Amino acid sequence: MTIHQTSTAGLDGVAAAVTALSHVDGEAGELVITGHRVGELASETGFEGVVARLWSAAGGKDVAEADVRAALGQARLAAFRRLPDILPATRGMPIVDAFRAAVAAIGPQQGLTPEATLVGALPVLAAALVRQAAGDAPVAPDVTLGTSADLLKMLRGEPASEAEAKALDAYLVTVSDHGMNASTFAARVVASTQANPFMAVTAAYCALSGPLHGGAPGPVLDMLDAIGASGNIAPWVDAALARGDRLMGFGHRIYKVRDPRADVLKAAVDTLGVSKADLGLAAEVEDYARQALARAKPGRRLDTNVEFYTAILLDALKIPRDAFTPVFAAARAAGWTAHAIEQQRTGRLLRPNSVYVGPMPA
Repeated sequence: MTIHQTSTAGLDGVAAAVTALSHVDGEAGELVITGHRVGELASETGFEGVVARLWSAAGGKDVAEADVRAALGQARLAAFRRLPDILPATRGMPIVDAFRAAVAAIGPQQGLTPEATLVGALPVLAAALVRQAAGDAPVAPDVTLGTSADLLKMLRGEPASEAEAKALDAYLVTVSDHGMNASTFAARVVASTQANPFMAVTAAYCALSGPLHGGAPGPVLDMLDAIGASGNIAPWVDAALARGDRLMGFGHRIYKVRDPRADVLKAAVDTLGVSKADLGLAAEVEDYARQALARAKPGRRLDTNVEFYTAILLDALKIPRDAFTPVFAAARAAGWTAHAIEQQRTGRLLRPNSVYVGPMPA
């Protein structure tokens, strides 16, 4: 039998949507979000600002940053009021799984758009679940704070420093959107059925939780812990590559050069009073790993990706490793909701073909 259809494994190179939200150039190592390079956005605006830009581009009409800030503050309060119903059902579950259940429990709130409800709720859920796992009561949100400062306060029970809030803000901006990644594609597929944004974001988080997408920052710290000291870097890395292990924090499906987000987050780490010894080890591991990968895999450009400095930054902010994926989701929800809006406004039902290779009836 001759098969007349062709398939592209992993849908590489297949355009599934037309978008005004973000563009990834893997060859040039560039990420553009609503017309701005990611480094510019991280230095020039905060999380609420990038959310306003994404929602404006998605909906085709301007959304003011001040309105976003106010709506997200009210959405955090609304989510906090739901915690007595949500937390008991998640008790005893791993945080990553509990967060999935909590996200699925979020629904419409009077006076708030679905996108504001979701983006405001996720930081509250992440913080409350971390505190529940530690045996602590949730901390009420403060609507006078921005998302980053309030997330840290809800996690810790005390205010964060201005430098810490700015560093987390740079992270939230940097990972707010990233082209047609797996979780964003999942959100757009669900949105294309005209399902509501709550369903689309729940599906997106489920995709994010897989280790090939959103689960890599924690293992970066596990790798640095295993290496331990400068003298162990070469033998540890060489042995890992000889076994065929993946070096966490290096290589990317799209970027063929250094991930531009890595430099933004490295700059954010540098603004914190982090131990110079810890940063020194991380920098040494990064330098040697890049050289070792070039020797072990000639012809493949495997460079530092966003997870490497994400791990260092979130650890410096004292965010537990098992909360890294929910905190990532709290940022990426800005992009997920924008893509859902854009898909329903400009797209159609996503229904790709498949290539059948099974037997045919006689």
